[in-house]
Amino acid sequence: MALETISEALAFGGVQGVYSHASAETGTDMTFAVYVPPHEPGARLPVLWYLSGLTCTHANVMEKGEYRAACAEAGIIFVAPDTSPRGDDVPDADDEYDFGKGAGFYVDAVQEPWAKNYRMRSYLESELPGIIAANFPADMERQSITGHSMGGHGALTIGLRNPNRFRSISAFAPIVAPSQVPWGEKALGRYLGDNREAWREYDAVALIEDGARHPHILVDQGTADNFLEEQLKPGLLALACKKAGMRAQVRMQDGYDHSYYFIATFMAEHVKWHSGWL
Repeated sequence: MALETISEALAFGGVQGVYSHASAETGTDMTFAVYVPPHEPGARLPVLWYLSGLTCTHANVMEKGEYRAACAEAGIIFVAPDTSPRGDDVPDADDEYDFGKGAGFYVDAVQEPWAKNYRMRSYLESELPGIIAANFPADMERQSITGHSMGGHGALTIGLRNPNRFRSISAFAPIVAPSQVPWGEKALGRYLGDNREAWREYDAVALIEDGARHPHILVDQGTADNFLEEQLKPGLLALACKKAGMRAQVRMQDGYDHSYYFIATFMAEHVKWHSGWL
């Protein structure tokens, strides 16, 4: 599959690139960022996926996430996809930041007019991994996943559905139970319809209740996050893991908010934690 290079720059001895391709899953051009750390010729490197939150593109974490030094030290490829399909022909929700473009919620939509393009689950679980494997020095037997907010929801659900693919899962301020909060009820209801049973495979707490398991989960949540009580509810994840007898680290970080200042503070620690499993 043809890959267009939008930009490449040297950083910490590696290459930070931005690329695009025509996606069969979304029916649009998709843009993503990849950082490849310095490495010996012929080496195959582990991969850490990062899924971004509402309103974001690949650029937010690339510009503010402060992951490159840690990835260079650990020898990890960092992949940052977009959060939704883009383009003039892609349906959107005008004046709604939490639905439509920039708010794909990492689902495969089944309701019209969203079903044709909003296929972020299949894009990330099937299509983009093949592109990464074909174009970068990636060892696809060693993958982990992380994300922020809506992307934390994506990391948890994709990781829990694919425990044999991802060796570890982490998240920054994730939406852990979208079926139980306004952001999730709005998005899942519109993308998937009224049958709440169909929502459960896109809800980390519900997945655990239904038997999904993973041995390595780390979540950081700021106590000063203005979305903490209404939208994020990390206690629900901690309780679900406890009931399931599944070990998970759910850490409350005093005074931190929902911003990239919070993410950047703990990003290197997350990269190092993932490297222990990769």
